[in-house]
Amino acid sequence: MDRIEVLSGERSTVLPMTTTAVESQTPPPVIGEPIVVEPVAATRPAPIALAGEARAEIGVIGGSGFYAFLDDVTELDIDTPYGKPSDPIVLGTAAGRRVAFLPRHGGDHRFPPHRIPFRANLWAMRMLGVGQVLGPCAVGSLRAELGPGTLVIPDQLVDRTVSRVQTYYDGPPAKVVHVSFADPFCPAGRAAATQVASQAGWSVAEDGTLVVVEGPRFSTRSESRWYSSQGWSIIGMTAHPEAILARELELCFTTLALVTDHDAGVEGGEVVSHAEVLRVFGENVTQLRTLLLDVIAAMPTERTCDCGRALDGLETGIELP
Repeated sequence: MDRIEVLSGERSTVLPMTTTAVESQTPPPVIGEPIVVEPVAATRPAPIALAGEARAEIGVIGGSGFYAFLDDVTELDIDTPYGKPSDPIVLGTAAGRRVAFLPRHGGDHRFPPHRIPFRANLWAMRMLGVGQVLGPCAVGSLRAELGPGTLVIPDQLVDRTVSRVQTYYDGPPAKVVHVSFADPFCPAGRAAATQVASQAGWSVAEDGTLVVVEGPRFSTRSESRWYSSQGWSIIGMTAHPEAILARELELCFTTLALVTDHDAGVEGGEVVSHAEVLRVFGENVTQLRTLLLDVIAAMPTERTCDCGRALDGLETGIELP
């Protein structure tokens, strides 16, 4: 595997544990030891141009095992105005398309859901020229009929997180920017994923509402029953703020959600354990990887959806990569 280092700007100011510092990969300090905080950018540097070979059209943010489907891979060590992404990005070819892959939790799964550097991850994708992002993930089911092994392509999202930064436009030099988020997932990406999954014989739900919770804990029975009573379909921990950050960068974003269990308060649901989630996901990962490859091949070569026009007529105050 080749390795390329790509830096987007200087870091010059040491900050306390602010929002930006939280997104860095600096581990929490040990009590009694000096606190050392990685310098972060005082101002957002201008975007840089990347070499043609360090470009991609489709991004995949998923589990660490998924990049095995890529050919001719190159590892990119990228820095962004929001710190480093979760891991170096693996760039390669799949189904004749240039693909950038990023393990959202880090290659060693070191980032819990609420500590993932979401802004750096999506910014890095745009730096590489990505226009469409696929976000495979494991979810719990809030409906009895959506059993383990079901693939859900959600069309709606409910945010129940509490501490995550969910915008790039959070103060000077950025302006106040309100983007439409009525339909959080890309309709073209959802259509492609649904068609491919159905043809491949998956038990697939072509729509549904994904409620995103803070984590890392699982829900109480009462919480789970309440989510279910609202008519929501599945529950996860990572699609938000990925979806809104993608929209703010005019990227298409599509979630492929694999049901691993029924949530605790749902009919037929047992106490959720991390081990069980990993077991069911592991049983399906090869099939899901194959599906992902087929979805990549089926993704539109030209973007005609509204995702790429989300900022039309708006002044952002910052230059996007």
